[in-house]
Amino acid sequence: MQKDTVVFDLIRQELERQRRGIELIASENFASLQVVQSMGNVMTNKYAEGYPGRRYYGGCEIVDQTEQLAIDRIKQVFNCDYANVQPHSGAQANAAVMLAILRPGDKILGLDLSMGGHLTHGSPVNFSGKLYEAISYGVKKENGLVDYEMLEKKAREEKPTLIICGASAYSREWDYARIRNIADSVNAFVLCDIAHPAGLIAKGLLDSPFEHCHFVTSTTHKTLRGPRGGLILMKKDAENTFRLKDAKGNTRMMSNLIDMAVFPGIQGGPLEHVIASKAIAFGETLTEEFTVYAKQIVQNAQTMARSFIDRGFEIVSGGTDNHLLLIDLRNKSISGKKAEQILGKADITVNKNMVPYDDKSAFVTSGIRVGVPAVTTRGMKEEHMAIIVDYIDEALRNADDDHKLDSLAKAVNGFMQKFPLYPELG
Repeated sequence: MQKDTVVFDLIRQELERQRRGIELIASENFASLQVVQSMGNVMTNKYAEGYPGRRYYGGCEIVDQTEQLAIDRIKQVFNCDYANVQPHSGAQANAAVMLAILRPGDKILGLDLSMGGHLTHGSPVNFSGKLYEAISYGVKKENGLVDYEMLEKKAREEKPTLIICGASAYSREWDYARIRNIADSVNAFVLCDIAHPAGLIAKGLLDSPFEHCHFVTSTTHKTLRGPRGGLILMKKDAENTFRLKDAKGNTRMMSNLIDMAVFPGIQGGPLEHVIASKAIAFGETLTEEFTVYAKQIVQNAQTMARSFIDRGFEIVSGGTDNHLLLIDLRNKSISGKKAEQILGKADITVNKNMVPYDDKSAFVTSGIRVGVPAVTTRGMKEEHMAIIVDYIDEALRNADDDHKLDSLAKAVNGFMQKFPLYPELG
């Protein structure tokens, strides 16, 4: 069969794009070369509906070992007793949890998308807002922190079946114990979505939700630095304390309900080639090298926040506890959309993002979201954060000068050559 040179050429172009620019999208990272290479393996040929030791196809002896290894490693990472590594994404993981414990029309309470929440936490354009009655809590206008009083008030008024915590654009710690107390008062489950800070939680750099939340979901490709995919995790108490009955009145363990919600509930055959890659990434997370990396993420993010503030930028909540910053650009008289476009011309990749109480639409926005996992992976330390912020500041101050932006892009490209990405690939 003839090699598809068109596609392979596009892949090479994407590699070069990643190499030459500054990657600051908070939900992106650079997986290790062994993680990347392991996704292109012959396990993609194997159908394996079901779970290790309980498949609907023959010939699964090897993929059973791989999937079990991924399960065992991620349970060790988070010191938990249950893991499902089959979800294709974080959105799929959230969908599976909801399918397991909710009925259409049940109430869910999550952080508003415009306040830093995620589509799957109740957005009306998402399944979570279409299948369930979604109610939102927000952050306080004066400081950008989660409004727990609002959360409690809405929980007591609406009595949701599920309360969701976690976010896609929130830079501070969560009070998981307080959320659990609120949930217990209205007999609700708690789902914590740690897709963004999972790698930092794994290394004890942020509070763990596992002692307080019934379900924990995550992606595997952000601060965990693995392949694109999802996870569902539980501590033992979630299995022992909460038992639901099926249609025949039989008691079911929560772990069984979650497994069935993933398959056959929302997915068919698992992506065993990606699960193999997950297993490698989870093994990397268990190393001391990853501990050093995770600590550097936090140091870089906090240094970057101070650098932005020194240059007159407004950081929502005034700083960060994790890997990301949400920057309100209204005092700079530029929209998030325009900033994303301008920075792109300088080979700096960010994403436009709504800020709390935004007066612009989601297609325009008043802010940008910035994260440091990818630049940290490439070897950058605190002293490099000010350089990046200087590039950003200079680009935005010269938003209408294409000649200046072109010159700045060349400077960025030269800077990034000091931090090689996948040099083994040539």
